[in-house]
Amino acid sequence: MRRSLLLVLIALAITLPGCQTTPRPRAGALPPRPAVINHTVFFKLKNPQDADELIADCDRTLATIPGVISYFAGKRLDTGRSNTDAAFDVGFYVGFNSRTDYAHYLDHPNHVAAINKWRARWESIRIEDVIDETP
Repeated sequence: MRRSLLLVLIALAITLPGCQTTPRPRAGALPPRPAVINHTVFFKLKNPQDADELIADCDRTLATIPGVISYFAGKRLDTGRSNTDAAFDVGFYVGFNSRTDYAHYLDHPNHVAAINKWRARWESIRIEDVIDETP
């Protein structure tokens, strides 16, 4: 009986650390950086009710373009803070490891089709690109 219990405890000690889903950062370590090239787009839609459709299109057609290593699309979060930009309905982000991957993304047929589909449906668009060359 003791031997069986000991074997079970050893098995648990070996397997349980692998169950951790969120790695703990080292003390003083920065969180992981999403990408070298970070491309964000903020859409103000003519009809804000179209936000879910735009997000679904982005999920389906843009997140899957080769070279995209990080991605999200979502609705603006109203936090009630007066100093945050509220002039958009949907925020979109894609990250790339290189300028080449970013250039291929811009020319990819899925990206071109999404722009052509949505251009007439947005009131305004703001694009921000940031490079993170931190080692």
